[in-house]
Amino acid sequence: MIRVGINGYGTIGKRVADAVAAQPDMRLVGVTKTRPNYAAEAALRRGYDMYAAIADRADEFDAAGIDVAGSLPDLLDAVDVVVDCCPSGVGARNRSTYETHGVPAVFQGGEDADVADASFAARTSFEAVRDAAADAVRVVSCNTTGLARLLAPLEEAYGIEKARVTLIRRGGDPGETDRGPINDVVPDPATIPSHHGPDVNTVLPDVDVDTAALKAPVTAMHTHSVNVTLRATPTADAVRDLFAGERRLFVIPEGAGIDGAGKLKEYAMDRGRPRGDLWENCLWAESVEVSGRDLYLFENVHQEADVVPENVDAIRAMVTDVPAAESVERTNEALGVGVESLLSDDGQTCDPIAADD
Repeated sequence: MIRVGINGYGTIGKRVADAVAAQPDMRLVGVTKTRPNYAAEAALRRGYDMYAAIADRADEFDAAGIDVAGSLPDLLDAVDVVVDCCPSGVGARNRSTYETHGVPAVFQGGEDADVADASFAARTSFEAVRDAAADAVRVVSCNTTGLARLLAPLEEAYGIEKARVTLIRRGGDPGETDRGPINDVVPDPATIPSHHGPDVNTVLPDVDVDTAALKAPVTAMHTHSVNVTLRATPTADAVRDLFAGERRLFVIPEGAGIDGAGKLKEYAMDRGRPRGDLWENCLWAESVEVSGRDLYLFENVHQEADVVPENVDAIRAMVTDVPAAESVERTNEALGVGVESLLSDDGQTCDPIAADD
């Protein structure tokens, strides 16, 4: 049983905590918070042991009626691996603390690549991270994770000559009121390429990819406009079939009536997804078009959720000998990753799946 601690119980931390708790081979030892706010209450209601991220603030938890099991050093002494889900930049400052306690650490994509010994995406770099015997691994950002999942099967099936991606990024997460509202669409950054292309190459080094990014006044998801020049010429149907075979990709049927992030999130909630989370890239079937060797498509990435299964797989890559494919399958099964629509590509409903008696 892998003993896991989560340092930081925010947007990503709370989701990773739930994902770890769902794994049959992992035990969530506890989570940290810097202050006793609504998120700390949520953790307690889920039965998670609370640790004070800053030892001097333990009295604040006591005053709020929240029992703490200790502080961050106590949590580190009780775990086999820690997942750092702190705000960007804080993780880099935490690395020395983890090293002092001899605890391997998983960092998030908001940190610079040099925060860790290696960058991680389950689809592309699981074995490389394991072979490196890294003590610190960085799960790449939500956008980079999404692009790695999309580009890897294309590279394997057809070869990629050049990938060009324009990212329309959400302005902030729904709870990040300090980021907005904004009433603009802003190049972010104005220079090209954006950091996403080089970040893809930390986990998919042989693919030539350029990226440009804009920030828009939305909170739900990121949108990618993708153009890939392939080395071989497929049909659009063949590409759709290729993507349909990837469990962390959801090819949205044309007849589903899903025209954007709002309906995607509603669909996820209707399917019973916790927090309306979409762990999968969501790409529109009708957007997949091929002209010569050029492939075009649109996809959405749920920035709050798509890196969550990657964090679970990163833990296994670092501290177990479970093969990559088996880890991914375990994670998918425990979380319920993979969307199968009852709608066919022609918009006609399929027969419902019969329930087991």
